[in-house]
Parts: sequence; C-alpha cells; structure tokens
Amino acid sequence: MKQPKTLFYCTECGNETPKWAGRCPACGAWNTVVERPEPAVKGKGRASSRAATPPKARPVTELGDSVEIRFSTGMGELDRVLGGGAVRGSLVLVGGAPGIGKSTLMLQICGKLCEFAKVLYVSGEESQHQLRLRAQRLHVESGNLLVLSETGLGEMLEAVRQEQPDVLIVDSIQTLYNDALDSPAGSVSQVKDCTMALMQLAKGSNVTVFVIGHVNKEGSIAGPKVLEHMVDCVLYFEGDRHTLCRILRAAKNRFGATNEIGVFEMGDSGLTEVENPSQMLLSGRPEEAPGTCVTCVMEGARPVLAEVQALVVTSAGGNPRRTSNGFDYNRAAMLLAVLEKRGGLKLSMCDAYLNIIGGLQLDEPAADLAAVVALASSYLDKPVPGDLAAIGEVGLTGELRSVSQLAQRVAEVRRLGFKRCVVPDHPGLESFPDLRLLPVRNIGEAIRAALRG
Repeated sequence: MKQPKTLFYCTECGNETPKWAGRCPACGAWNTVVERPEPAVKGKGRASSRAATPPKARPVTELGDSVEIRFSTGMGELDRVLGGGAVRGSLVLVGGAPGIGKSTLMLQICGKLCEFAKVLYVSGEESQHQLRLRAQRLHVESGNLLVLSETGLGEMLEAVRQEQPDVLIVDSIQTLYNDALDSPAGSVSQVKDCTMALMQLAKGSNVTVFVIGHVNKEGSIAGPKVLEHMVDCVLYFEGDRHTLCRILRAAKNRFGATNEIGVFEMGDSGLTEVENPSQMLLSGRPEEAPGTCVTCVMEGARPVLAEVQALVVTSAGGNPRRTSNGFDYNRAAMLLAVLEKRGGLKLSMCDAYLNIIGGLQLDEPAADLAAVVALASSYLDKPVPGDLAAIGEVGLTGELRSVSQLAQRVAEVRRLGFKRCVVPDHPGLESFPDLRLLPVRNIGEAIRAALRG
C-alpha cells in the first residue's frame, strides 16, 4: 500500500512546502510550519454550489452600473462597521475571543433580518434546544428563522438548497468539515476548503453569509491567514468578556471603509448599541486625580474620546517595570525616554504603567500627548483639570506634530463639554467660542499648560 505523502503547511498563510523549515518561505513567520499528511480525497470532490452552466466572460464595458444591494441588519453600529449595511452575496467573517458575544450578536440580528428575509442559522457548537433557549432570552421569535445543528459541509449545503435562505450564518467555521477530506475539522485544509465552498455559495446563489471564527492566543483568526483574504469583510469583536463594553472593529471591508468601530454594551438580554461611545468611555472618570488625561482618536470616520491613565512610582528593584494596556508598549517606552531626556523628569528609576479605559486599543500617534501629560501628572502628583483634553503626536526631540482631522477631533472635545484643549501649535487653527485652544510647541510647554491649574 502506498504511504501517504507528507506535506508541511504554514498555519499563518497556508503555504505548502515539501520539507520543514523554521521560517515560512512565503510570509516569513517563524515556527508556524507544521507537518500533516496530504489529505486523501474519498470521492469525486466536495459538494459544490456552482451552477450547472459555467459563467461566460463579458467585456467590462457591457457591465451595468448598478451598485451593490445593501440591507440593514437592524443594528446601527453593525451597519456602520459594514459600511452602511450588509451586502447581498457577500461573505463576512466575525472573529473574537470565546465568550465575547459573537454568537449573541449574530442571533440578535436575526430578529430584524427575519422581518424581510429567511435566515438559516447553522451551529456546530450548540444543539437546536440550546439555540431555542438563547433565542428566547434575546427575544428573537420568528418563523423565518431556521436553525440547524450540523457540522458536515455536504449536509449544510443540502439544507441551503432545500430551504433557499437569503442569509446564512455559520457558527463556527472551525467546526465545519468536509467528509471528502481525511483531515479533522479545524485543520488548515478543512478551514480553507469549507470557506471556499461558502464563498462559491455566496457569489453563485447571492446569499449573504456570516461566518463566525475563533481567534488564537495572538488575537488573530485561528487557521490559515489566507482565510481572511478569501472573505469580503473581516470583523473583530474586541473587549474583555468580564466587562460590559464590546467593540466591533472592521479589519477588512471590500464594500466600505476599514478601521470603523461599533460600540456595544453587554447586558442580561443581549447586546445594546452605544450611540455615544465617548460619553460611555468617560463615565466614572475620577475628579482631581493625578495621572489621567483625555484625548481624541479617530476610529474610521468617528472621533472617540478616550481616557489615558498613568501611574509612576519609585521602583523597588534595580530594573524598573514598564506595563501598558491598550497602548503600544514600544511607543510607551519611547515616550518615557523622551520625557526623561527632553522633559527633565527622572523616570529611569521608576515603574511606569499605562492603561486605556474601556478596552480601546490606541494605535495612532494622536494619543502621544495625552500619555505624556498623564505620565507627568502622575510623576509630579499634580492633577490635570477635568475640563482639559490633549491631542498631538510627540517626536523624539520633544516637539509636537499636528495630526490629521484635528478640527473634527476638537469639535468632538467641545461637544462633550471640555473647556480647554492642548494642541500642537501650527497655523490655521480653527477657533471655537466656548473652547479655549492651548497651542504648544514641545512637551515642556504642554506639561506646563496642562498642569497650570
């Protein structure tokens, strides 16, 4: 009997190679190449949703100018992240940590979708009785919602052929398998093969498909990275499952802008939309407490106010500790070095901690100035006034650089009731009648302006 051929796969990008290597030759990731026997195909091939007649190529000049058909999911925050609503015939991947609320979000939107469409919810992790109990808790009651507990790809496609749904929800892609392959469910080949079948279903039958995917310990979608390239939209559900705030972020969107966010609050009866995330993220903010400062970041086209908290204490050992939560660690270390060199604060023998309230991940330079002010406030033990915000990028020489969409950020600061805002000094600053702008050129001027009183 012929022995099966052994192949090696990269779990990051799905690249195949005949021999093992410490580094993937395709994507350059380290320690991601794993060994797996070549999958043996049992039948003629997997079940496919392709039409009997092959499609005919047409000149681009003969194609119509009709735009994609969008429809509302019933949740404004989800529609915002999707770019104005879901698109018929699209394939959307929703990822997140276990218990974050992915299944709750998908089942919750079924209540609105079932008013004008037939929805098939396929779950490989819950029984039909469990789905019924969760639907009752979320107050989702409709005859257009069909539920199926199945993990086989062929059986699921047969159910789609019989029921002809308008929307298909698969929970989750890691539990789906094609019995034509010998590999187990969740493996690289199974995830790629099942996702390809769902993509053919979405494009060939004009069915909107939502797929739930688990994430690994690095925070990315479990399985090959090529999975994210195959789908139309990639949405990440972020936040600590022990807190109430949930953030839905678009990492990829072929039909809209990326980096848009939707903010939700988890309650006993499901997810509730937060239309004013800035106000929610700033609720409970301490008054007259050193080490806290407010900044404004852009999440897609939406300005969001975030609270940056810092704690600077004298180090008990010889090696000071640096910790950041929600703020880039390397950038926090750079700001500490700039504060010591250009700001005159002796932070080399102090432990420093940075924390972003509400589960936000601040990855843009506009939050630099607020972090510097919060660190200086904690070190000097002087509180930042509660009506003051800080926006700006900090350079290695301690200078302040302007950021994009500054007028829109300042307008959001003013809308939330702040009276003063520290911004980089550059010509063309727009003035507001009830908001005082404090233009500064370096971190020394910024610290003095923010802590003056």
